[in-house]
Amino acid sequence: MTDQTTPSKSVFETTPGLPDPVTVSRLLVELAEHSHAAVRAQTEKMLSGESLPYDPMQMANAWMAFNTALWTDPQRLFEIQTRNLEDWTALWRTMAERAMGQTAEPLIEPARGDRRFKSAAWSDEPVFDYLKQAYLLAAQQIGDLVQTADLDDKTRTQVDFFARQTINALSPANYAMTNPDVVRRTIETGGVNLMTGLSNLLDDLATNDGLVRRRAPQSFEVGKDLAATPGAVVFQNDLFQLIQYAPSTDEVFKRPLLFVPPLVNKFYLFDLTPKASYLKWLVDQGHTVFVISWVNPDKSHADKGLEDYVVDGVLEAIGAVEAATGETGLDLVSYCLGGTLSAMTLAYLAATNQADRVKTATLIATLVDFRSIGEWSVFTGEKELEVFERYLDDKGYVEAHDLSKLFSTVRANDLIWNAVVTHYLLGDESRPSDLLSWFDDGARIPAATLKQYGRLVLNQNRLREPGGIEIKGTPLDLSKVTTPVFVVALKDDHVSAWKDTYSGRFLFGGDTHFILGGSGHNAGMINPPEAGKHGYWTNAERPDDPEAWLAGAENKPGSWWPEWQAWLADDQKVAARTPGKGGKLKTIEAAPGSYVKAR
Repeated sequence: MTDQTTPSKSVFETTPGLPDPVTVSRLLVELAEHSHAAVRAQTEKMLSGESLPYDPMQMANAWMAFNTALWTDPQRLFEIQTRNLEDWTALWRTMAERAMGQTAEPLIEPARGDRRFKSAAWSDEPVFDYLKQAYLLAAQQIGDLVQTADLDDKTRTQVDFFARQTINALSPANYAMTNPDVVRRTIETGGVNLMTGLSNLLDDLATNDGLVRRRAPQSFEVGKDLAATPGAVVFQNDLFQLIQYAPSTDEVFKRPLLFVPPLVNKFYLFDLTPKASYLKWLVDQGHTVFVISWVNPDKSHADKGLEDYVVDGVLEAIGAVEAATGETGLDLVSYCLGGTLSAMTLAYLAATNQADRVKTATLIATLVDFRSIGEWSVFTGEKELEVFERYLDDKGYVEAHDLSKLFSTVRANDLIWNAVVTHYLLGDESRPSDLLSWFDDGARIPAATLKQYGRLVLNQNRLREPGGIEIKGTPLDLSKVTTPVFVVALKDDHVSAWKDTYSGRFLFGGDTHFILGGSGHNAGMINPPEAGKHGYWTNAERPDDPEAWLAGAENKPGSWWPEWQAWLADDQKVAARTPGKGGKLKTIEAAPGSYVKAR
């Protein structure tokens, strides 16, 4: 859970330390202040009468169905319990062998990438080794039990999701007395770490709606450390600002490039620190780069739906790029929900005989076929949507912190429990991270957009159906899109599963290329060539089965960016374009603009 180096001596041999009286006095004052603030904030929240974006009974109903399935098949339950007892007997035997000084291979090991148990004490010290293995064995058995229970697919997905949330919460790494790093720190500091952690917890309850707030020694400033690529806002309306970046080469590709980010969080995921900036890299390759910076909506945007984001968003931005450059064809690049909006835009352009306005389209970590959305289906059933829509009717939008909670639960160990241990148990700060700083800078989404996206796209999967969705009365049909499309999926993506992303390529009517990048939804996207990380897979064949595609794919080192750039590159070049000069649009303000800074 932590990056500290664990000493070789036993946890229980740690020399006790005496807390600094000045530090203790300061913490006692902080605890009193934060306690009062936390009580006040939580009381106000309870009395507000604000509706919840979820049904608290959802988990109870799922567990009831699970228990019913188990007890109505006692023979299967007995067989499972017998196998489980054999596993526990084997674990006790290996621990007894260790106690007698014998070497014993672990019965179960953490999964690859599980950082909770990386401290040496989890393996070297028998008591912590037992806690680790007992937890992992119990987690495995519960997971197997869920998968073998006689449940329908929807209920099984719900039970599996809630079971994993419970299992994650019960990890011995999350508790002061069962985490060796926390035990050691507590002995060394005389408990100051726990006092600091309690103060941090109360502060988050008071000021951050109960979410764990990252505490890092270095703060990043938007426009200075992040989103710092030079450029200017050249167009804006009530949905977005359009940023044009200043060139860094004497000549640029003739076709301009428009990037469409998702609505969740801010666009500068693609413009982090300069060494990690995707947009700066594009500029340095010789592209005239434009990016949409979406407004952070409030209640006045409640009625803005998918059609608005296509017509007044992506289409309006395309028109602005044309006005700024004089070109009638551009490269459209998009990510996640921005890619879904771009796919809708492509279908609309095809249906209205305007397809030549986009010469190529790139969809990164984008779903257009939502037949299989995995655990996201937990949130998109009819009952779940009804509750969520009532919440949206009250608010007019979904709060950024509610979206943060949603995405954090899907990766709870990394985004919740790791921070709990760091800030509440160890009393530490986190390492500075431009990516996590961006993640914490959330954005709201209008009610109408989420209602339509939840029902039409996620629940009913109507984007894949010809005529299933209309824009300005025009039925959309992805099969009519003949624009060359480059699809980038990410192997460990927990938001847009790569196999589903792969399947979506066959809905388009033209040529599609496909690349599978390494790592996850965000880290796999931000993969500059200089870092030499993650790797990627390519395969020119187009089998229906994504596993068959992967089996025949070539694994290449490094970043997928250059390979995609080679596909995208235009043969024609023109003199570099400066924002506000040579076109019909003037500069409004310096990049990154004011929309991205709105909280």
